[in-house]
Amino acid sequence: SPTRMAVLQLLAAQSEYVDMTFDPDPPPHPKKQPTSLCSAHRVSGDPLSEQLGPVNTYEVGSDLGWTETPRSECPVMDLPGDGSASAGSELVLDVLRKAETDPLSNPPLDGPAEAVVLQKESTAAELLVSSPGLDMPSPVDGATSLDKTVLATAQTPAPPAAEPSPPLTPGLTARSCQNAAVTRRPERVRSQAGGGAVPEPQPAGSRVVVSARTYADFTPQASFDIKKCDLHKLEEGPPVQAVLTREEGLQYYRTMQIMRRMELKADQLYKQKIIRGFCHLYDGQEACAVGIEAGINLSDHLITAYRAHGYTLTRGGTVREIMAELTGRRGGIAKGKGGSMHMYTKHFYGGNGIVGAQVPLGAGVALACKYQGKNELCVCLYGDGAANQGQIFETYNMASLWKLPCIFICENNKYGMGTSVERAAASTDYYKRGDFIPGLRVDGMDVLCVREATKFAADHCRSGKGPILMELQTYRYHGHSMSDPGISYRTREEIQEVRSKSDPISMLKDRMLSNNMASVEELKEIDVEVRKEIEDAAQFATTDPEPPLDDLCNHIFSNEPPIEVRGTNPWAKLKSIS
Repeated sequence: SPTRMAVLQLLAAQSEYVDMTFDPDPPPHPKKQPTSLCSAHRVSGDPLSEQLGPVNTYEVGSDLGWTETPRSECPVMDLPGDGSASAGSELVLDVLRKAETDPLSNPPLDGPAEAVVLQKESTAAELLVSSPGLDMPSPVDGATSLDKTVLATAQTPAPPAAEPSPPLTPGLTARSCQNAAVTRRPERVRSQAGGGAVPEPQPAGSRVVVSARTYADFTPQASFDIKKCDLHKLEEGPPVQAVLTREEGLQYYRTMQIMRRMELKADQLYKQKIIRGFCHLYDGQEACAVGIEAGINLSDHLITAYRAHGYTLTRGGTVREIMAELTGRRGGIAKGKGGSMHMYTKHFYGGNGIVGAQVPLGAGVALACKYQGKNELCVCLYGDGAANQGQIFETYNMASLWKLPCIFICENNKYGMGTSVERAAASTDYYKRGDFIPGLRVDGMDVLCVREATKFAADHCRSGKGPILMELQTYRYHGHSMSDPGISYRTREEIQEVRSKSDPISMLKDRMLSNNMASVEELKEIDVEVRKEIEDAAQFATTDPEPPLDDLCNHIFSNEPPIEVRGTNPWAKLKSIS
């Protein structure tokens, strides 16, 4: 057909460009390197090439071989499938086309082709398409990573066959490329023959731009349905829909991954006898710590029990400081003196080893917030095993009488040490334990559910209504501590079922991927970065020196002159420097 003949003419004339594309080691060239095409660039023995008129000169405009055009100067194509469009500046490839009526303006893509995949730093995927056989997924389907570019360059077509070639099968068709943003560059196309107009050749096929998964392509925010909270003495509770932005989702994902990897590394170091003493791991409960922190302010206060590694991280501690504290090194967050159960940061009061003892302390912090007239509150956490402690009920009473801005949170991970909640408590409705204090029961495996419930509880406290009680239904993957294998009172199948159905990290990951808020490659990059951060912290924690003996009694008080501390007997005196 005339159209087919025209395509063959163009591809034959541009065989030199194809050869250049497949050069495995092209020589370096300057920013602007003119490349002339003359009559010598013909396919030997091809009668079609003899019919071509004078060939134009094509000048490479940059290292990449195309012109950068601001988005404001050219429209964006409507991507097939999801309809998403990129924003900001993007690279637009030249498409030297005629008008729609010209047979050369939109040639059918016939003949075999080969695809060459090149990797380069870019925010767009430019595809040079001229014939079928391009069997690769579209970048808008998520197959292309954020910083990768896929270039498909057509080879010189085979001689025409009697049978028509099959149509282009992948998602990238000539029809989907018709809406691509294109720009002509007549000032860079100079005819070598003076006289009549000649057909403008297309270097190695039509050049089109197809937007890849840039940051602007992702959904900036999305709404998700979350589980409704059970209420006690409340007319209405937290919303049943949560809005998540892309930035928040990536932040939550990274933080929970750091917690998970940090706890697994602590498990490894403990089994190597590098970490000694008590060690209670937090893996499985990451949504609680991240969701609570997302619902309060950094100026608010928090106190918890001995499963404190995750909260130390969310309250401002670093992985290096936490790991070094676990190994008892000088660079630890408590100078190597506290260990697993006693870590502190600003507005974070531990890390307390006595079961339930932190609850009245948290009420005291809330009393200080109210006494000083600050619009702050205290989050006081304890486990289901401590929920039967008498001092907790005494604290409930005082906090309610004085209307303290305190959020009591019971992290119900189903087991108090090795005893299930059904065997330990006559009533497992821990959110109702406050009696006269309003309560919420929350899905503690969903970071968004925890966040919305914490925001609701924080607003309750700041409005002067007094304390509120939350029960977070969660699960720990490890045993109670490193001395507990965790499978003598529960089965491996039970643990695996929770991992497969309710894992907080997997739940957030699935939400972000299914709503186009992140790509698989981007999340994998975060995983790689997290692993490296954990390994570096573990290296520091095993090489940092231990604190000297002279520091034994230091840091007892803050901003106080040196004091004498009695040693192991009344006559031994040690000096403490704050």
